[in-house]
Amino acid sequence: MLGITDLKVGTFFELDSVPHQVLAAEHSKMGRGGAVLRTKVRNLLSGATYDRTFQGSDQFPDADVSRRKGQFLYADEASATFMESETFEQYPLNRDRLGNALHYLKEGLEVDLILYNGSVLGVELPAKVNLVITYTEPGFKGDTQSTVTKPATLETGYEVQVPLFIKQGETIRVSTQTGQYVERVN
Repeated sequence: MLGITDLKVGTFFELDSVPHQVLAAEHSKMGRGGAVLRTKVRNLLSGATYDRTFQGSDQFPDADVSRRKGQFLYADEASATFMESETFEQYPLNRDRLGNALHYLKEGLEVDLILYNGSVLGVELPAKVNLVITYTEPGFKGDTQSTVTKPATLETGYEVQVPLFIKQGETIRVSTQTGQYVERVN
């Protein structure tokens, strides 16, 4: 059983017999009252996210969720297919359940598969991914007193703002949490 002090970002737990994941958590204590935990949680079966407040005495069963290393294979109109690295078993996952992760998925990308009762509920991406720029306008020298950026289209079709010195065909590192340019990869 998990108490509210065990619920940290990324923790899996069961609420009303449904697996959930903590996306954000903030502990607070009000005067003479007990401690409360304000959280943002994701229902792993439906994909819905919502805010929930828990009291200090609340207890939760640990969810039977496991993480396994996997690899992105390909995507079609309806789903994306992942392969578990140890057993080579393939799991299709509905595109709706992936959300923004689709912006960063390229063939062969290593991911963590989130499994519950033998079925994949979602994937966790690495914090940063390397992607090739397929199109961007050439940078112009001149007004560079402030940080100037330009749009660039990545190999996955996602558009990100990059500095002027970045050229088409270069590889850049992009944060999967913020969706922003991090650095150029040599």
